[in-house]
Amino acid sequence: MKAVTVEKLGGPEGLVLGEVADPVARAGEVVVAVEASGVGLVDVFQRRGQFPGFDRPGFVPGAEVAGRVIDAGPGVAREWMGKHVFALVRTGGYAQRVAVDPGQLIPVPSGLSSVEAVALGINGLVAKFSLLRAGLRPGERLLVRGAGGGIGLSVVQLAVLEGARVTALTTAARARQLADLGVESVIVRQAGTDVPGGFDIIIDPVAGPELGTFLQKLRPNGRYVINGVAAGFPTPDFGMGLLANFAKSPVLCLLSLDSMGPAELAEAGQALFGLAVTRKLVPRVGRTFRLEEAARAHEVLEDGQVLGKIVLLA
Repeated sequence: MKAVTVEKLGGPEGLVLGEVADPVARAGEVVVAVEASGVGLVDVFQRRGQFPGFDRPGFVPGAEVAGRVIDAGPGVAREWMGKHVFALVRTGGYAQRVAVDPGQLIPVPSGLSSVEAVALGINGLVAKFSLLRAGLRPGERLLVRGAGGGIGLSVVQLAVLEGARVTALTTAARARQLADLGVESVIVRQAGTDVPGGFDIIIDPVAGPELGTFLQKLRPNGRYVINGVAAGFPTPDFGMGLLANFAKSPVLCLLSLDSMGPAELAEAGQALFGLAVTRKLVPRVGRTFRLEEAARAHEVLEDGQVLGKIVLLA
């Protein structure tokens, strides 16, 4: 089968399409014929060798796929055969087929394409669990950093559905499109931008050296959820902002899907897909590329101007 391999750690040019052996469904596994693979920042960090466990070349990146189950190994219920599914695979998604534990499968309902399923996928799951972790209530003021990115865009849509007063912080290229999603306000991120304070919740997929500054934007008893590090890790002293505001009782927490069990992920995924089928939640696809265009897909992702998910078509 065809697959994209990271042949050299570093830039997008290290992504090379080639032929690899077809996966075999071993005991307790299924094989999914991939129709769509998500392209995300986790893939970029893996490609650069900046993700734990991915410090050597020779692997197939791609953490999420959607397609059809075409084979099932011993011990797997035959009902999975032919099912349209979404799967969290951690790695191996940039390929025409992938072997998966059935516990990682989430059925895709009729009316939703593989591209749309991947467009929701990891980003939607991270957004949903982040808002649950934050305890969002209707009417609360919510700031979303990186609101035009994959996770941020999902947070915006879900929070608006929950009745939050959403402020989106994003780039100029994405500002107008975000304004159409029902947000209360959009702040264009640029040097010297003044972001007001008084937020009940801040959802942050960006982190980076400015994290300490944004911690100051919470109101008393405010909640701050970090669910990504798109701008890198914060400075070592970022926690001083929390201590300096001790009297306000701020809450800081982290959110990773790795901490969620298969049943939790499946339930949340089915809820997201259900919202998409009824069009209460719209899967936002920024651009699609063929498998052989994986390097170009990474370039576009890192450029940061596309609103919505970048998807590879296997």
